[in-house]
Amino acid sequence: MERCGWAKNDHTYIKYHDEEWGVPVHDDKKLFEFIILEGAQAGLSWLTILKRRPGYKKAFSNFNVEKVARFTPEKIERLLLDPGIIRNRLKINAAVTNARAFIKIQEEFRSFDTYSWRFVNGKQKINRFKSPEQVPATTRQSDAFSKDLKQRGFKFVGSTIIYAHMQAVGMVNDHLASCFRYKEVME
Repeated sequence: MERCGWAKNDHTYIKYHDEEWGVPVHDDKKLFEFIILEGAQAGLSWLTILKRRPGYKKAFSNFNVEKVARFTPEKIERLLLDPGIIRNRLKINAAVTNARAFIKIQEEFRSFDTYSWRFVNGKQKINRFKSPEQVPATTRQSDAFSKDLKQRGFKFVGSTIIYAHMQAVGMVNDHLASCFRYKEVME
């Protein structure tokens, strides 16, 4: 069975690749989870975050955006002592800030799903890359999505992070054309 090259050497990566990566997500709770995880990943490997995912789930109230938006400075101080997550004050503060901005988007657009998928005209962008070198780090769509999020007050949402988010939640299908998941994740 042929997989994307990044998903061959670690069981956690293989499971994530085979079951989640690139599958279109339209659930706001799951989209919020990926916003938190992608922001935490900045400057680190995705594998580092995947291995701490259970810690993030516990620390961030099962990714309940309403609860995270109400985190107090005292709660943030406790999170800075939690070995189950990346203990970076800027990233933890960003998660709380992003939760508050996420809720405002939900209020304006009725869902974060409606808001975010408009950057790909409401449907998955299907690429047909043959090699990892062809997969971009950013696109015109991730640039626009990132810029809009920043204008709405989000943190740790640069274009590279947002393109990784778009890949993760299936807004783009960047499985290599030779990968067995390429056709499976098409919406």
